[in-house]
Amino acid sequence: MKTEDLIALLAAQAQPVPRHAARRALALALLAGLPLSLALMLAGYGLRPGLAASLVQQPMALLKLLLPALVAVAGFVAIERLARPGVPVRRAFWGVVLPLLLLWILGLAAWLGAPAAERPELLWGRTWRTCALSISWIALPVFAASLLALRGLAPTRPALAGAAAGVLAAGSGAAVYALHCPELAAPFLAIWYVLGMAIPVAAGAWLGPRVLRW
Repeated sequence: MKTEDLIALLAAQAQPVPRHAARRALALALLAGLPLSLALMLAGYGLRPGLAASLVQQPMALLKLLLPALVAVAGFVAIERLARPGVPVRRAFWGVVLPLLLLWILGLAAWLGAPAAERPELLWGRTWRTCALSISWIALPVFAASLLALRGLAPTRPALAGAAAGVLAAGSGAAVYALHCPELAAPFLAIWYVLGMAIPVAAGAWLGPRVLRW
């Protein structure tokens, strides 16, 4: 068969991709994974006592929930763009960097403004041994669902797409874990929350080329 004939045959069998197919697939993945993440948190940890009051009365309690949620939103935008060939994604990653930068600024300001005797408590809190791994564990359902959805799409940069799936999962997992977490010190959040979110991102960057190859 001539090359021209093969191209014509393939073109004749091509079907238009439904509009917003990538967005719908990833939204369904998030809707499938997020309730499972919430169930993991409720079963393994439970809601923080006085959660509603703390969200109203303590600004850090609200920021602890909102900043990871903003990271998750930016991750969703990034992964939706990376699921389609040739779509620029750089601006979406600013949505990841800016909330983390704000958290680091708050953490540094609280650290510098505290007496030296109080700084260890601000950094280590009571749950530093479990915080990062708990966030990663709770992020797992969203992470797996996102990678599964990507396998049915067309990412041409698998490492970056896998990392974006990790960002979506990390922000979601940290936001869900914040509903339980008793820590409010900005230095603690700047270190241990960011570390917990970094684990799914690194895992996604490593797994992407292995599970998202065409």
